[in-house]
Amino acid sequence: MRRDGIVRNETIVVGKGARGSVAAMRIELLDADRVHSIVGCFLAVYNYFGYGLSERVYSEALGYELRDRGHVVAQELSVAVRYKARHVASHRLDMVVDDKIVVENKATEKLCPADRMQLLNYLRASKYEVGLLLHFGPVPRFERFVDHPKRTSFTSSGTPRAT
Repeated sequence: MRRDGIVRNETIVVGKGARGSVAAMRIELLDADRVHSIVGCFLAVYNYFGYGLSERVYSEALGYELRDRGHVVAQELSVAVRYKARHVASHRLDMVVDDKIVVENKATEKLCPADRMQLLNYLRASKYEVGLLLHFGPVPRFERFVDHPKRTSFTSSGTPRAT
């Protein structure tokens, strides 16, 4: 772990017991550099405003910060949800960065389990594999979620491909 507390990649040691050989395996996190940049933007916005504003204010400021750092940002993106190849609903994602990472912003005092499940379900219902839950609470906090490998094939628009 780096000094700033952000894990860029992990090393896992795999072995066969006391007498077997031990091999080190390096696992790269999906979109690690992109996630690191988004978290840096999140902290810049939080350090500027602090706690207590509406989610909308933080989201707009985060969008500006991400664009200033060279990211492509889609805000309030509507993603179709399908069940057995039929459109059943649409989800509104707070933000998608570089057409790779779903960002869900929360400006509440505390996160609840439903906030985490919301992001996980957004990932399951879309083509996106990585999601970040950014909490603009009394203490800034972020959580990274991964839905990999994807169970369903998706088109480039984020809509599941009808089969």
